[in-house]
Order: sequence, then C-alpha cells, then structure tokens
Amino acid sequence: MKYEAMFLPMVVAAIGAVFSNLAWSQEFKPSRQIEAVVHTGPGGGSDLLARAIAEMLQKEKLISQRMQVVNKSGGGSAVAMSYLAEKKGDPHTIGFFTGVWVTNPLTTTEATVTVKDLTPIVRLMLEPAVVAVKADSPYKNMKDFIEAAKKNPNQLRQSGGSVTGRDNLMRLLIQKATGTQWTYISFPSGGERLSNLLGGHVQMMVIEPQEAGEQIRAGNLRVIAALTEKRLPSMPNVPTIKEQGIDVTIIPQARGVLAPPAASKEVVQYWEGVFDRFAQSAGWKQYVEQNQFEEGYLKGPPLSKFFDDLTALMRDVLKEAGAKVVR
Repeated sequence: MKYEAMFLPMVVAAIGAVFSNLAWSQEFKPSRQIEAVVHTGPGGGSDLLARAIAEMLQKEKLISQRMQVVNKSGGGSAVAMSYLAEKKGDPHTIGFFTGVWVTNPLTTTEATVTVKDLTPIVRLMLEPAVVAVKADSPYKNMKDFIEAAKKNPNQLRQSGGSVTGRDNLMRLLIQKATGTQWTYISFPSGGERLSNLLGGHVQMMVIEPQEAGEQIRAGNLRVIAALTEKRLPSMPNVPTIKEQGIDVTIIPQARGVLAPPAASKEVVQYWEGVFDRFAQSAGWKQYVEQNQFEEGYLKGPPLSKFFDDLTALMRDVLKEAGAKVVR
C-alpha cells in the first residue's frame, strides 16, 4: 500500500502529461502565410483596418506567420464573400467583415453567399460615421446641405462605396426624411472616394473617423454631422444628425472576423484565442481610442445572435429606405 500510495500520483501525472501532449498536438497553429480578405480596394476602411491589425498582431507576437491582406473588391461585398466561401475548410484564410456583408446579400440576387454560410470568429468593435465636406465648402452644417439639395435636386453629389453600404443607406433614409434628392457615385476604393471629395468633384461623403482622421486633422475636411445617437467625444462641437432635426435610424457599423465555411473547432478556438488576447493589448486599445471606435467585442453564440438581429434590422431599414429586398 505504501508503494501504491507513492507511485499512484506519478502514474496519474504521467497519464495526464500524455493526454496534455496529445491535446497540444491537436491544436491548430498556422504553418504558412495567412490571407486576410477585405471587400474594399487599397485605402478603404476595411483595407486600412486589416493592415493595421496585421501589423499589430505580429508586433504583439500573437501570430507566428505573416498576414497578407487580399483585396477582393467588386459586387459590394459579393466578390470577397464568394472568395472566402471558396476557401471552405482552409485554416489559413480569414475575412474582415463590415455591415455591407449583411446588407449586400439582402438586395442582390447574384450575391449567393451570406454571413450565415461563413464561420463567425469575433466582432471586434462598432464604428461611428460622420458627414464630411471640404473645408472650404459653403455647407457649415447638415441643414445647409439639405437646403441646397432642395434648391438643386439631383445636382449635388455624394461619393461612396457599395450601394448597399451604410453611406448609401444613410443617404436614402435622409432623403426620405427630408424630401430631398442628390446623386450617389460609387467608387471601388476609399482613396478614390476621398480624393474626389478633396478635388471638389463631389460635395459630400459619409465616412468613418478612422478613414478621414488625417484629412480632418490637416484641416482639409469639415465634419457637419455625426451619424450617432450621441456626440463623439473627439468631436464635441459637431452635432448629431438628430440634433439638427433629421430623425432617421442610425445604422450600426460592426467590424470583425469571419472564417471560411466548415472551419474546424480547433481553427475557431485558435482565432478566438488570438483575438481575445489582441483585444486586451495596449496597442489595440490605443488604436480604438485614436480612431473613435466603440468597444463591442463579441464571439460565440452572442456573435451569431448579433448577425441574426442585424440582418432583421437591415432588412427593415432597406425597406424603409425604399430598396428592393430579395431575401
């Protein structure tokens, strides 16, 4: 009995070590370069975010392989989503989603892939939007722009991305609420959208603070409205659109990560672990604050519920805005 008492803990420890090593051997770790798919061209919000995250992940030593951003613009988000779907089961590919990944399939029959066909990993944050004009624009606030649009129907122009993106949906909602009309011009990249505004080819743009920050700080852009429920802490003197008498639904913009269909449990756990640690890093927290993002980290069942709720909300918003919903 004495020897049994002595050796039993050693046997248990040895068995535990075996199972521990077995479990470790079954854990997924990337063995080659990781593809990070975005639906915008270079300079777009998703492109900028993905590149910043790739750099921070490597700086924080949270991934051992290089992350390469892959731009798959076209068809709203359809091209990027189809590309990700074609990578079924590929553990070395992820995609950075935004709200257009939810709305685009609702209005486009050609967009055969929805977020429900992909594997949810995490929602990283929520992102506010603002209405910006050139610094020398005659429009000092949203009221000025609306009055000009009423006097000159369809003569003013707004630069934007996908027609199912938040910037165009907010245009449709504002037009319906104010009885105005102006033209929406879709560009494939954020750089083109911004350069056309700065060049005076369009008069207005709905843009995220992250994407416009440098131009705002340089004094090249003027923000005339915040598309938020409350004023942004970084822009306390900019009134919300509702404060300016335009009562419209504020469309949330979420950004996060999806994996291809049929991602294994081990792959999901790996990426959840990476982004769990990433979300707590000092570099990410500073990035969130500097770019006026809102905390909104989700994963697992709460993230799946978020997609269901957002799909229902956007279906209602699209109908309210007068857009045709196909699914």
